[in-house]
Amino acid sequence: MKILGIGNAIVDVICKVNDSFIEQNKLTKSTMKLFFDENEFKNLLTNLKIEKTVSGGSIANSIVGLSQLGNEVGFIGKISDDKFGEKYEEGLKKENVKYFYFKKKEELPTGTCLILVTPDSERTMCTFLGTAGKINENDVSSDAIKKTELIFLEGYLWDEGDPKKAFDKAINNANKVAMSLSDQFCVDRHKPHFLNLVKNKVDITFANEQEIISLIEAKNFEEVINFSKQLNKLIIITRGEKGAIAINGEKIFECEVKKNLKILDLTGAGDLFAAGYLHGYINKFSIKECLEKGTEMSSRVIQQIGARL
Repeated sequence: MKILGIGNAIVDVICKVNDSFIEQNKLTKSTMKLFFDENEFKNLLTNLKIEKTVSGGSIANSIVGLSQLGNEVGFIGKISDDKFGEKYEEGLKKENVKYFYFKKKEELPTGTCLILVTPDSERTMCTFLGTAGKINENDVSSDAIKKTELIFLEGYLWDEGDPKKAFDKAINNANKVAMSLSDQFCVDRHKPHFLNLVKNKVDITFANEQEIISLIEAKNFEEVINFSKQLNKLIIITRGEKGAIAINGEKIFECEVKKNLKILDLTGAGDLFAAGYLHGYINKFSIKECLEKGTEMSSRVIQQIGARL
């Protein structure tokens, strides 16, 4: 197998809202908020009109993108044997993704992410991890990892306790490791651990500009460049309207954004960028071509609703 993704198995529930809904519910626009109380999460959903329900999760979105590009891929993520869990599994199989997980009835339900899309196309996420956040080392197949060229992990998955053990097991058995920093709040919560991973354990790091600046507490982007050069690893950074940049040792490669797009929803832009980049990487494209493929994939997904093409 080419790439195996390991991440939170989350069903995405997409709803359109006005900015006032974001303010009234004390949410921070364009970020992800974790909910630990199932009832509080359900209350948010009560008065909303659901546009679309799709099996999601950041890395799963990337893996589906890679499958759509014709790559042999798999995914590991924890679900429960319930309605959403069934939907989740069906969604992956329909996309020709090998799913390395056997669901059973869990104490907590399958994870759900409420994606609130405001009129400016920004997305604000509210996530109830459910059983996804309880992934442990027994849920991760060493055999599947060893038979894979590269594993792709998400920062969202990293948490103290069982998820960390699952993360460590994956890294220790992998041939090559790519990781997405996932979210600035995520970086802020786990800064020393993420810094250690990026410096010592991960071969390819995906981040957006805010995440990497936060990670190394940089004053400007020049510091990010210098930090990345010293690492001598592959660091790929998306910069919104400024395009994307890859730093590999002393070499820097840049790619501009595509112009005149009709942007509908930014959900999944980073996930599909990573899919395009990794497609190039495992098919021996040049770094510049990898950036271009990532940009092409993210440009396509933001012109539709939802994180899947």
